[in-house]
Amino acid sequence: MSEKTKEENILNPKQQKKNSAASLFNLKRLFRKNPGDFIFENTTRFLAFVVLSITFLMAYTMIQQSLPSIKAFGWKFLTTTEWDPVTDVYGSLTYVFGTLYTSLIALLISIPLSLGVAIFLSEIAPKWLEQPISVLVELLAAIPSIVYGLFGIFVMVPWLRETVEPYLGDKFGSIPLFQGAPYGFGILAASLILSIMILPIITSISRDVMKSIPDSQRAAAYALGATKWEVTKIVLSGSKSGILGAALLGMGRAVGETMAVTMVIGNRADISWSLFDPGHTMASVIANEFTEATSNLYLSSLVEIALLLFVITIILNSIARFIVWKVTKKYKTVAA
Repeated sequence: MSEKTKEENILNPKQQKKNSAASLFNLKRLFRKNPGDFIFENTTRFLAFVVLSITFLMAYTMIQQSLPSIKAFGWKFLTTTEWDPVTDVYGSLTYVFGTLYTSLIALLISIPLSLGVAIFLSEIAPKWLEQPISVLVELLAAIPSIVYGLFGIFVMVPWLRETVEPYLGDKFGSIPLFQGAPYGFGILAASLILSIMILPIITSISRDVMKSIPDSQRAAAYALGATKWEVTKIVLSGSKSGILGAALLGMGRAVGETMAVTMVIGNRADISWSLFDPGHTMASVIANEFTEATSNLYLSSLVEIALLLFVITIILNSIARFIVWKVTKKYKTVAA
């Protein structure tokens, strides 16, 4: 650049401003958008990729660690009940059964309670009462599982052993579900603990799904002379898919629960339909035996159970999230 040009740029502030604007315009063209937006968008994209990468890394690690068990037992690992560390023979059917059985019983107990609370909060409770009760219900999700376990050991198990199970055995002993000795520790105790733990999840999601239904539908029903109960049935009919998704999310939480279940289920590797008998779950066998795994095949079998639990949880949560998203999107579109 010549001396004359330098002097012109120094003496002409307007030219300097124009050159600066041109440089900024070129920078925006380089990023194809505002530089701040470019940085923010790519930072969040990177963080989302990190979370997704961690999930795939966990799956890859479990697959690698469980390969000896997969090669040794194949599909028989899922269909046999023998679990013998002495002879290095392992099968997971007992633990899969215990996991699904306790989770289903917990759902049967929790869904009516959760729906009742959700209906009250969504359709009946006044505004000044809805928020405090919602906070109290959601606080149940913040309680550590070890606290639930201690509550189960010192309060629930004695109550079941001395009162509930003897009564159920006397009145309904002919039914296989209520046969056996009243241990207190067992499937029933684990299911009750799980039902309390998943109640806030099902309640909060069901309430949100019910609230997503447009008020115009309620107003139209009232205008036609419908009662409160009839309007509630209309809301429940429109929310049934979302409530199903909430139940599946709750089951996903129940399937993966470890400490509270381990403390009250009795930890006996046996398949029994009786709610009084002790049982085992995939999470509880990992918690109990991981530190005792003395052989590579033993450790690999425990990791394969963890992989199976991971797959079941991912499938349940994916289905549930899709159902809830589909329902809420449907009614948001209608409202718009």
